[in-house]
Amino acid sequence: MLERGITLAALAEAISVDEKTIERWVTQGRTPYRRHRYAAATHLGVDETYLWPDAISRQQVATASESEIVNIYPHRWAMPRDAWGRLFSQAEEEIGILVYVALFLAEDTGIQRLLAEKARAGVRIRVLLGEPDSPALVQRGEEEGIGDAIAAKARNAIALYRPLRQIDGVEIRLHDTILYNSIYRADDELLVNTHVYGNAASNAPVLHLRGVAGGDMVNLYRDSFERVWDGAKPLTED
Repeated sequence: MLERGITLAALAEAISVDEKTIERWVTQGRTPYRRHRYAAATHLGVDETYLWPDAISRQQVATASESEIVNIYPHRWAMPRDAWGRLFSQAEEEIGILVYVALFLAEDTGIQRLLAEKARAGVRIRVLLGEPDSPALVQRGEEEGIGDAIAAKARNAIALYRPLRQIDGVEIRLHDTILYNSIYRADDELLVNTHVYGNAASNAPVLHLRGVAGGDMVNLYRDSFERVWDGAKPLTED
């Protein structure tokens, strides 16, 4: 409530609950009814398990998490060609891309145009690309059997994304993290491309996830994105 600048009275009015009741939630650790938890969490823009982590049983969390799975593709190459365009086009608040290279996306002029349009419409765009000379990227190239070629691909991707930096709302950073997944996010919907040792990402499975109340899979990947973002360096002009 403090982060959102919302008072007890304002939250009470928004979710049709007595102000004294909400005060007891805050000061006495009372757990609200499920419908009130959901209403409060929705109004504050967070998941109810963040506000009341003990309110939902492990079985309920597991069941809700299973409901977050929209689809599972055995390989990235088996996905519909317009999957990323459909994902990003529905974003209203934020688009996030966490990859080493993903040259297939950087070379897609339609995607680049879509990202620019979304940024101009007020959607926050954050792109995380692999630092070409980082040990993690070098190791990934060796694992895939392409050696130094991955560094060249990374530099190419950086060059293709660089023009987007001129648009307000677009942020690009370079990371040196060991990635276990590539993450493509549009608000609470994600495409998670797993990484499999000895295989290119294009040959690895992809999870299509959509956040639901009480689930924790989407939050898990969103938190992972934030950790990499916090440790990454902004892309500079040189």
